[in-house]
Amino acid sequence: MKTLWTPWRMEYIEGKRGRDSGCIFCAAPEQTHSAQDLILHRNGALVVLMNRFPYANGHLLVAPARHLADLGDLSEEENGAIGAMLTRCTAILRRHLQPDGFNIGLNLGEVAGAGIASHLHWHIVPRWHGDHNYMTVLAEVRTIPEHIEKTFARLLPEFENR
Repeated sequence: MKTLWTPWRMEYIEGKRGRDSGCIFCAAPEQTHSAQDLILHRNGALVVLMNRFPYANGHLLVAPARHLADLGDLSEEENGAIGAMLTRCTAILRRHLQPDGFNIGLNLGEVAGAGIASHLHWHIVPRWHGDHNYMTVLAEVRTIPEHIEKTFARLLPEFENR
């Protein structure tokens, strides 16, 4: 039998990152971009970051800048900015990663699957034909073909230029 080592997952499994560092969407509010925090873009309305524990390569998170847990608390401006950013992020991912499709969604509340239920955030997950094989089905393991830091470096120029 062969062993697939993924020691970086322990940080997620043990939940240390969330308890020790507060809200990932509110972290480093003064930074427009941050490789350490995986922040690709931040402005007064929203933040875009890469998911540190992705389902697929290029998995992005888009969240309002304000710490909100409910859709009803978003202003019209925030709602519009988030919608526009979801469209922009999809175009950027399509240009750089050439996925065959996307899963885009919001898990509203902990019981709905939100890992950080106290701060609204949308997932943009690029998908490719055959991207998840038997590993996910049999072993609950996902294979990510590119290191997250390399993907961050590929995407960052698109967010810096606007």
